[in-house]
Amino acid sequence: MKTIAFTDFRKNASGFINEVEHGETLVLLRRGKPVAEVIPFAERSERTPSWKQPGIRLSIQGSDLSSAILEEREA
Repeated sequence: MKTIAFTDFRKNASGFINEVEHGETLVLLRRGKPVAEVIPFAERSERTPSWKQPGIRLSIQGSDLSSAILEEREA
């Protein structure tokens, strides 16, 4: 893992990207504090992104909502 200043990264981005392509991990610093981590791209993510994970399904007992609305409209 290599730690570099953000300004150095901006000036030499192409060279640093080449290093990342060869497996190096970069930590970018701004004013001495880490702000980003540049890691090599992996074909398969270890984690499924949250937007691809199944959502929460809500269920209620009794009749469904659409039936209740239709009954209310008819009344």
